[in-house]
Amino acid sequence: MTTIRTRFAPSPTGYMHIGGMRTALFNWLWARHNGGQFILRIDDTDQQRNVEDALAPILDAFKWLGLEWDEGPECGGPHGPYFQSQRGELYTDAVQQLLDEGKAYYCFDPPAVIQSDREAAEKEKRNYLNIRRSLELTPDQVQENLDSDVAHVIRLLVPRDQKVEIEDHVRGHVEWDCGLIADPVIVRSNGSPLYNFATVVDDSQMQISHVIRAEEHLSNTPVQALIYEALGRPLPEFAHIPFVTAPGTSKKLSKRDIGKYRNNPKFRKMFEAGDNVFSKIGLGDSDTLNPVMVEYYEKIGYLPSGVLNALSRLGWSLDDKTEILSLDTVIENFTLERVVKSPAGLDLEKLANFQVHWMTELELGTKVDMCVDYLRRANILEADPDEAMTAYIGEIIEAMGDRLKVAADILDYSEFFLDHNEIEYEEKAVKKRLKKEGAAAILAKFRQRLESAEAFDVESLDKLMHDFVESEEIKIGDIIHAARVAVTGKSVGFGMFESLVILGRDQCLARIDRALKLAESSDAE
Repeated sequence: MTTIRTRFAPSPTGYMHIGGMRTALFNWLWARHNGGQFILRIDDTDQQRNVEDALAPILDAFKWLGLEWDEGPECGGPHGPYFQSQRGELYTDAVQQLLDEGKAYYCFDPPAVIQSDREAAEKEKRNYLNIRRSLELTPDQVQENLDSDVAHVIRLLVPRDQKVEIEDHVRGHVEWDCGLIADPVIVRSNGSPLYNFATVVDDSQMQISHVIRAEEHLSNTPVQALIYEALGRPLPEFAHIPFVTAPGTSKKLSKRDIGKYRNNPKFRKMFEAGDNVFSKIGLGDSDTLNPVMVEYYEKIGYLPSGVLNALSRLGWSLDDKTEILSLDTVIENFTLERVVKSPAGLDLEKLANFQVHWMTELELGTKVDMCVDYLRRANILEADPDEAMTAYIGEIIEAMGDRLKVAADILDYSEFFLDHNEIEYEEKAVKKRLKKEGAAAILAKFRQRLESAEAFDVESLDKLMHDFVESEEIKIGDIIHAARVAVTGKSVGFGMFESLVILGRDQCLARIDRALKLAESSDAE
C-alpha cells in the first residue's frame, strides 16, 4: 500500500492566511487519517524577503494550532532541503534531463516577437501557440547563442497530439487538449525555475502522493502533468478544494481587500473586537493584524479547538447535521470525497459559536490562566497572581459565564480590578441612571441597607433588594440599574448580585459614595 504523503508549500509572507491554513489543515488531516506524513515546504525563491522573520508567523500558526509537521523546517527529514532556495541543483538536473531528451528547448524569441504572435492569434480568433522558431536552429547555432549570452528562456515541448486527463478527488474527471496549450516557460532568462516546474520537481522528489490545494491551481495541472510525464515520474493524485470566500460574498478572501472588509456587516464586529483588544494590550489595530490572518485569532484569545472546528467545516462535513467536531473526530472521519465543490464562505458567527462551545469545555483553572495572560499584557496585573487573586479571578470568570467567549473578554471587566477611585463612569449611564430625578435619593437609601446587611452573599442580597423595592414601593428597575452603574461604572454586565458579592461590602459602599457625589456634579468624571 502506498504511503500517503501530503504537503503545504507557503511563501514566507510574514503572516499565515486563514484560507491557506484551511488548505494546510486538509492536507494534514488526509495524512493523519491514513497514517501518513505531512510535509511543510517553504517557497522562498523571493530573495527580497527576510525569510527568517517572514517565516516565523507561519510556523507559529502551525504550532499554535497543534498541527505538527513530519518533515520540513526545524525538524528536517530524508527528502530535504525543505526550502526551495536551497534546491537549485535538483532543478538544474531536471532541466538538463529534459533538454538532453529533447523534451524542452531553449527559446530565443524576444518578448516583442512573442507579443506580436499573441496579438496575431487574438486577431485571428485562435488559441495562441508558440511558433517554435528556436527548434529550427542547429545545435551549433543554439550553442553559439548560449555562448554569446543571447537572452533566452527554457520551454517545455508540449506534445500537441494528446490529452491530459486526471481523476480529481473533488472535481471528478478533468481533461485538457494539449493542442491548445502553449509551450510553457519552465526556466526564466535569469536561470530561476518557474512555479509549475519547481513544484513538480519538489513533489516528485519528496514522493508526494496527494496534491491537495485550492481550486485556482486546477489550471496549473495540465502543464504540471506534462512535466511529470516528460521527467518520467509518477503523477500524484489531485484534490482541488474550494477557495474560501469573504463573509457574505462570492469573492475569494484576500488580504488585499482588508480595507473593504471593515464595511462588510458580517466582518465589522470582528474588526471592532480586534480594535478593542489590541488597543488594551498595545498591538495597534486590526488593519495591521486582521481577521484574514491566523495570528489575529490567537491574539484576541480564540482557542485552537474553535478555529480548527471552523476550518474543518469550510468545504467539508461529517454529515448533514453535525457541527461541533473535535480534531480527533475529524481525523478519524476525514475523506476527500466529502469535500464539496462550491466555494466555502468564512462564517464568523459560526466561528464564534464554535469558540463559545470549546471555551465552555475548559476547566476553570485553564480559563484563569488564559485570562491572567491578558490582564498582565493590559497592565491590569503587574505580577503573577497569588492564591487569593487567582480565586478572585475565578469568581469573575464564573460570574461572566458565556460572556467569556474569548480570553480577552476579561478585559471588558477591568473595573473589578480597580479601586473605587480609579474606575471610569460611562457618561451616558451616569446621566440616564444616576442623574435621573429621584435616583440618587433611592440609591442613598439602598446604600444604608447594604451597609447594615447581616449577610453579603448572592441569595441574601437578592432578597435585600426585593425587600427594599417593596418597602419603598418602587420598581426593581428604579434601583438595580442605578446600583449597577454606581458599583461598576457601566450600564451592562453580568449578574448584579454576583457583582456586589465579588467586589465586597466595603468596595461597594465606597463606589456608591463616589457615584452619589458624581450624581450631584455637572459632569461625569
